[in-house]
Amino acid sequence: MIGNARKQLMPLDWSKCPAVESVPGKVSGAWVFRGTRIPVAAAFENLEDGLTIDEVAALYDGLTREQVRAVLDFAAQSLTTPSVTR
Repeated sequence: MIGNARKQLMPLDWSKCPAVESVPGKVSGAWVFRGTRIPVAAAFENLEDGLTIDEVAALYDGLTREQVRAVLDFAAQSLTTPSVTR
């Protein structure tokens, strides 16, 4: 069921999240936490594996709890924002 729900979700527009950036040539243009080379995907993978926000922040030098929280808040907010029907 979770897999089907994921397929139906629209991808997030990370360009609207101030906590992240994508710079061509930096980590192959992947979305990373602003001012770092830490991919946003790495945080989600570790959270899915059961780590806490504080544990994820402690894993990566230069990553703060606030940055992880900002990304999670952005993702959560996108789930409650009505999508535009085309």
